[in-house]
Amino acid sequence: MLENFEEIIKLAKGENESQLNRMTQIEQDTFEMQVRAANIVRAGESLMKLVSDIKQYLILNDFPSVNEAITQNSKLFRTKQQECDQKLMSLRDDIAADLYDLEDEYFTSIYK
Repeated sequence: MLENFEEIIKLAKGENESQLNRMTQIEQDTFEMQVRAANIVRAGESLMKLVSDIKQYLILNDFPSVNEAITQNSKLFRTKQQECDQKLMSLRDDIAADLYDLEDEYFTSIYK
């Protein structure tokens, strides 16, 4: 890109002595500047694509970040599971106590 840019600057100065007619030299210089400018644009687009590909690669292959997120989710779900287990055990104990009371009342009832 730098080489193309430097050549465009040299051609724009137009101080080259040549054996060509001045108009022919101007046309040739103009065409060469356009080709070099197109090369600069193409090189810039290639660089932008390369940067985009590198960013995408880094995002997709950021395994430490993914592992960290998985670990955090695992811890969160483990604590939720423990809370649910404690609630279920408490509910089980309450129901067992109520059933024991109902069973005792049934067997001691006079209305059997």
